[in-house]
Amino acid sequence: MADKRFSFSQDDLKNIAEDILKFAKKRGASACEADVSEGFGQSVSVRRDEVDTIEYNRDKGVGVTIYDGQKRGYASTSDFSKEALKATVDAAVSIARFTAPDPAAGLPDEALLARDCPDFDLYHPWKISTEEAIELSRRCERAAFAVSPEIRNSEGASVSMQESHFISANSLGFMGGYASSRHYLSCSVIAGEGDDMQRDDWYSTKRDPAELADAEEIGTFAARRALARLGARQIPTCEVPVLFEAPLAAGLIGAFVHAVSGGALYRKSTFLHDSLGKQVFPSHIQISERPHLPKAFASSPFDDDGVATRDREVIIDGVLQGYFLSTYSARKMGMQTTGNAGGSHNLLVKPGRHDLAGLIKQMDRGLLVTELLGHGVNYVTGDYSRGAAGFWVENGIIQYPVHEITIAGNLKDMLMGIREIGSDVLVRGSKHCGSILVERMTVAGA
Repeated sequence: MADKRFSFSQDDLKNIAEDILKFAKKRGASACEADVSEGFGQSVSVRRDEVDTIEYNRDKGVGVTIYDGQKRGYASTSDFSKEALKATVDAAVSIARFTAPDPAAGLPDEALLARDCPDFDLYHPWKISTEEAIELSRRCERAAFAVSPEIRNSEGASVSMQESHFISANSLGFMGGYASSRHYLSCSVIAGEGDDMQRDDWYSTKRDPAELADAEEIGTFAARRALARLGARQIPTCEVPVLFEAPLAAGLIGAFVHAVSGGALYRKSTFLHDSLGKQVFPSHIQISERPHLPKAFASSPFDDDGVATRDREVIIDGVLQGYFLSTYSARKMGMQTTGNAGGSHNLLVKPGRHDLAGLIKQMDRGLLVTELLGHGVNYVTGDYSRGAAGFWVENGIIQYPVHEITIAGNLKDMLMGIREIGSDVLVRGSKHCGSILVERMTVAGA
């Protein structure tokens, strides 16, 4: 049971939430939300076989949102005593009374709140000792060094585990919460020497530690990726197809999500403003939202507002079917929440027929991008410009590694210019996506 791993049980957190709601009612609040959480974690890293860091964290917290009509106040504390809870409610009440009213503020419609909290198998404790975590990190790093004498240095290998649980409640009768876990194993190494040194990394992250990739496998793959980049050169400026490797492809989907999310939409600070029901991808692109997948990182029966989540189709044949809205952003836009307060839930981008090797052949001539640098994305205009590294492709075959280049385009054109999605589906956070081949971008080099 999760309770035995934590200092407080789920019932303890529920009692705290109930106390907050009672205190708020006594203070004359018209509505109240309470969030109570507790978590702990451990992280160990080694570098060149020596222990580099050992970190342990344990935290707990309470967040209280008070509504005085359409005026909102928020306060928080890490003290679970009744005196502290009362003081936090008092603080939130005071803030609300001195805040300007906001017509969009308030709890969700009661009919939209989640009524039950099914188990999506999100909690898998990892009872790993510090000594075992150190040894696992060492195995990972040693495997990397064993690949080639060209692996000259290491940025370290890490093992981390994080476990938490929470309760959310509001004065409309909603109360729900659950425990979750996230575990991580990574390795980063440096190949070559002198003027030709290249780094690369790889990692595995899962809810269930039994499903993490093998430590030796991660170390070996990180080393091979670093070695493949040796002898990198620049290329002349050109306009060519660009293939985003799966770990980076998730970032393109993330940019799309940001552009059709409530905050950007009601502020009109997005290149996809007023795009509902319009073509934003080619007709072969399908994207689904599946909030109830077992063991997935973005699964939840409800969003941060307590609104029930549901399966839906976000993109059908390239056409946008729905935005990502919270209760607040939906009201600002005169629409209904989509259950996305806190972000998207498990976006599944339908894969195509080809894996990465197949996409390289399809591309014929162009750039395979395996690393992006900087944050050159303007979500208002869609302008996209980022430093990159990867591999030059001719006749469907990788020719040599490239670095110190920039790729540029406009996100609107890039999304519409997606030629194919790879079958090499990788999960990165809430995005389940394969590599993405974009028809044309400007590559600025030497």
